[in-house]
Amino acid sequence: MRQVPELLSPAGSLDAVRAALANGADAVYLGAQRYNARDEGAQLSLDEVGEACRLAHERGRRIYLTLNILLKPHELRDALAFLGEAIDVGIDAVIVQDIGLVRLIRAIYPELEIHGSTQMTVHDAAGARVIRDLGVERVVLARENSLEDIRAIHAEAPGIGLETFVHGALCISYSGQCYMSGMISERSANRGSCAQSCRKDYVLRDLADGSELDRGYLISAKDLAAYDHLADIAEAGVGCLKVEGRKKKPEYVATVTHGYRAFLDRIARGERPDIQPAEIQPLVQIFSRGFTGGMYGGREGREYITRTQPDNRGLDLGVVVGRQGMELLIEVREAVQMGDGLGFEPPPGSTADSRGFAVSQVRTLGEFNGLTRQAVRAPMFIADGWRVVRTSELALLERARASYADLPTTIRARKAALDARVFGSAGGPLKLIANVGDDRVTIRGEIALAPAEKRALDAAKLREQLGRLGDTPFALAALDTSGLADGLFVPVSELNHLRQRAVEELLVLRDWSEQARLADREAGIDQALRLDPVAPAALPAAAVTAVTATGRGTAVLSAEVFSLDDARTAAAAGATEIVFDPFLRHPMPPLARVRALADDLTALGVVLRIRTPTIVRPVERRTIQKWLDLGLPIVSGHLGLVHELAAAGRDVVADYAVNCFNQHTAQQLFGLGARRVTLSIELTMDEVRDVVAPWEGSGFDAIVYGRPEGMTIEHCVLSAAFDRVPTTCRDLCVQKHVNVELTDPSGYTFPVATDSACRNRLLHSRPIEGSEFIPPLWAAGVRSFRLLFNVPGDPIAALVTAYRGMLDALGTGSAPDVRPPRALVGSAFTRGHFTRAV
Repeated sequence: MRQVPELLSPAGSLDAVRAALANGADAVYLGAQRYNARDEGAQLSLDEVGEACRLAHERGRRIYLTLNILLKPHELRDALAFLGEAIDVGIDAVIVQDIGLVRLIRAIYPELEIHGSTQMTVHDAAGARVIRDLGVERVVLARENSLEDIRAIHAEAPGIGLETFVHGALCISYSGQCYMSGMISERSANRGSCAQSCRKDYVLRDLADGSELDRGYLISAKDLAAYDHLADIAEAGVGCLKVEGRKKKPEYVATVTHGYRAFLDRIARGERPDIQPAEIQPLVQIFSRGFTGGMYGGREGREYITRTQPDNRGLDLGVVVGRQGMELLIEVREAVQMGDGLGFEPPPGSTADSRGFAVSQVRTLGEFNGLTRQAVRAPMFIADGWRVVRTSELALLERARASYADLPTTIRARKAALDARVFGSAGGPLKLIANVGDDRVTIRGEIALAPAEKRALDAAKLREQLGRLGDTPFALAALDTSGLADGLFVPVSELNHLRQRAVEELLVLRDWSEQARLADREAGIDQALRLDPVAPAALPAAAVTAVTATGRGTAVLSAEVFSLDDARTAAAAGATEIVFDPFLRHPMPPLARVRALADDLTALGVVLRIRTPTIVRPVERRTIQKWLDLGLPIVSGHLGLVHELAAAGRDVVADYAVNCFNQHTAQQLFGLGARRVTLSIELTMDEVRDVVAPWEGSGFDAIVYGRPEGMTIEHCVLSAAFDRVPTTCRDLCVQKHVNVELTDPSGYTFPVATDSACRNRLLHSRPIEGSEFIPPLWAAGVRSFRLLFNVPGDPIAALVTAYRGMLDALGTGSAPDVRPPRALVGSAFTRGHFTRAV
């Protein structure tokens, strides 16, 4: 048999755990009550987690706990204590997004296996290596990675296990890089509360003339179904195949797990599965928005998204052909049955809404040409020509439920093993020594043992009486009677008395032991949370000179731009640092012109930084290398690049995409060599104070103006609109439709920048304007402030001048005037998350 990857199934309930285990999952991942990325309706109690672990371990399987959100400073202690409770009930590994939490787990629970969540955005070898070196044993790769990417990561980052999704819902954005939901609704995707902004319908327009280019569910991805790629994925070095769906019902878990187990079993037998349509039908029927093989075979185009609807599509069966009284006449490829759910979709071009109902009565009228004509009682009018879609199949659901019906449904109390030894001889008392773990009690009876007249004490009688532990937390395990002489008798009441005394004393010892153990754990948590702050890497002397030469003191006003002219405009207006993003839009400027810009800015005492893309897949590294080779300071949201470049002595600022949400994440980033760390754009002002406090604000950047990148999307909405092959259609974004935007049903517009890798970056609909928060940031010690100018038309000179005036006033101890920036922006702005917690 060939070795095949582990099959990892989701569970949002104990029934889903049962469904996964009964249908062949090697491991199950689940969330428990809090601190996981499915905070609504997909969480088990700790007792249920314990039962899941028992069910899994009895069958040689494993349970992984999701603790995969970004944690705020005040949440760390509780999250770590909560993790300890989950370890106590038996979890085998924890799935984590927050690199600060990784650091703490390594310190407090060094034996626990840590898996990196896909929200770590690991998509290349540099990212995998740095995560491995932080102590992560396995990482879930980005869903956008191709087979070629995976092979490169496997070859270049040895020593870390690779896991990848093979089935279920797809995020359109790179996981960990979606801030759109939080900005719109305060429900952060990085905090387990995604509002699914991607599942809305949008209109794509050209800003130049307002013309409509496309409309529909333009960023709603189809569901992943990678069954055709399984053998190649396994051969690429992946050790675990993951099914998405912790919010799905147990029947879904059972059906999908059963299907993929069958496919993998064929691979294990050395076959390359030739999967037939009939085998896929249950996967389509149980839930599907339409299937895509994902990016495994290469960049997907128009067919990657649903376009016409964002929800379960079901199985297309046929068409409505008529009506007789209260009955619809349908012609279908597969007969519908009582209890099935049917949906009806209007013909293309119609503006009517889809409809549906459950089948309560159905008659079969005949069969011809492979079709079945049926009459279905309908509670609503549906016209001829509408498509018939089966949204649920009763028989499939019943088979799924039957598959796990034999597994226990009740939670068995967790009992500790009690080992007993008995001693005694005629004329002396019976002695009982009871052990539970390291706790031991010795109990002596009060009645002398006497020769038995009838039935003598034996192992069976002793096990019967000593084993009556009822509601106690103990269960009798080993019983040693070798120290008891033969042929003796003692009343049953004496045995019961010995047992009761032993239990009472063991409970006291257990409570003492538990209190001591928990006290040790709390002390360990306290010790780990106590920071000895790593100092940010010192700036080179030349950089210090460049900042102070401006006459602006040590405060940094950083302007991020994407054009050379804007860079010069911002510098002339008072920016002390320019962050230049040559990758944001096509075409990239010539290197020679950027070198000239660097020389010009240096002469002005202004620092020029190159901003790298957050996503640099293996095939793209060569493209950005020439920019890295310029030797200029860097801003990067790519964790692997931050560490790699810093280790080479480069001046690197970690961008907001590294998701610095707490002081321990900052500690990790400074430890990786970052000169400065950009705070998460999802922190409130109070949370910012907590994060920067150990460093008294030194080494931190705060974004106080501009549009963050709300999503980073491998899919290109512009190429899809024209049904063009991605990466071969640059005439669209460079010449014909240079500036486009998506408009949601509420009328909010999101600029779309097509970057140098033909990736879409969706920018927020309104700029953050944080002038009112600059004084409290300054009071917290923050001395570096960034302005984002990533859309055409921003009043760069005026805004830089206004913010410069505020910083100059603060630098001299004067009260700054916060009104000018707000006056320039007008009413079309947001305060971001400075006052809105996620």
